[in-house]
Amino acid sequence: MVNTGMQLISFTCAVTGWIMAIAVTALPQWKVSAFIDGAILTWEIRWEGIWMNCVYQTTGHMQCKTYDSMLALPPDIQAARALMCLAIFMGWLSCTVSCCGMKCTTCAGDDRRAKAGIALFGGILFILTGLCVLIPVSWTANTIIQDFYNPKVPTMHKRELGQAIYLGWASAVILMLSGAVLSSTCPLMERNGRYRRGYIGRSFANSPVLVPDPPKPITTSSLPMKEYV
Repeated sequence: MVNTGMQLISFTCAVTGWIMAIAVTALPQWKVSAFIDGAILTWEIRWEGIWMNCVYQTTGHMQCKTYDSMLALPPDIQAARALMCLAIFMGWLSCTVSCCGMKCTTCAGDDRRAKAGIALFGGILFILTGLCVLIPVSWTANTIIQDFYNPKVPTMHKRELGQAIYLGWASAVILMLSGAVLSSTCPLMERNGRYRRGYIGRSFANSPVLVPDPPKPITTSSLPMKEYV
């Protein structure tokens, strides 16, 4: 039961991290305007994402525009697009594979070795999904920091880390930790082929068959004996 509970918790956390990765991909707050020495008007905030850039005004009005040319984008944004789309696909694949290898599902029947291998593969896919999210987010954050401290970059072009960057880091950590926990719940096998833990409660093939005791004859030694003619 403990193994099943750990699998459910890690799978739920991994799905949550995957949904967060989808939100990071869609959000435009990867880069936000940097307010340095009051050089930029505070009533207007610029957001730059991997798909569009937006101008948000304090009056509540916001205008967004998608990028016209993909090839004209910086290398970090192009790589972020590719890796985030790959992370979304791998997250979906990880959820599908992990569902087939969990103890609470009936996929793969009673083949405990196959279910253990499927669960291990699903956990590894979640870890790779977290890495696909971590690389573009960290790369973009590094570019923002370098441009911020670069004196050659004009003040109006300097940017700061947006909310999507922090959400992406949290998503990557959740995905990798959940994948590691999901992989660790796979049973360990001894040399004789038996499992040390996990995947025991669902199979009754090796359980001893209980044979009921034969019925005992009813004795009437304590009853008075009478003869009937």
